[in-house]
Amino acid sequence: MIGSWGHLARRFFWSLRVAPLSDGEIVEVAKLVEGGLLDAFMSQNEADRRHGLDSARAVKRLDGRHELIVAALLHDVGKRHADVGVVGRSVASVLAKLGLPAPGRLGSYLDHPRTGAEELAGLGAPAFVVEFTRAHHGSRPSSIPPEDWALLVGADAMVFGDERFAG
Repeated sequence: MIGSWGHLARRFFWSLRVAPLSDGEIVEVAKLVEGGLLDAFMSQNEADRRHGLDSARAVKRLDGRHELIVAALLHDVGKRHADVGVVGRSVASVLAKLGLPAPGRLGSYLDHPRTGAEELAGLGAPAFVVEFTRAHHGSRPSSIPPEDWALLVGADAMVFGDERFAG
């Protein structure tokens, strides 16, 4: 699930102007996760940290269950292992959208759900968080209720134009 061309364009331009997390926001994150999970979150780039926190806040406003909030917060941690910038991410997304192979780090970027899920499992994340991370660009696994899936996928898209989740 790469998203529409409009989604990709909005994501690109949003990434160029993203605001870093404030000290207060980092404290907010530290109240949600700790230890290796906090380290994994904090080792992301600014855009992924902002997106994770914004997604978690949207879920918290609409549901409030801790496991859903943490799933929204951590779902993209695997992206950092590809070590590609905004342009590389955009190229990888375009290749995927066109059904073309993405070599090397571009392919690693597209594989971030699996990479992130494996890392989170190794860090002791709840099974629900691992499962959502693994599946969030694909189809809903039977272990995730449809209403939880819709909430998390909507929160993932909200930064890039889904107004239902705007704060």
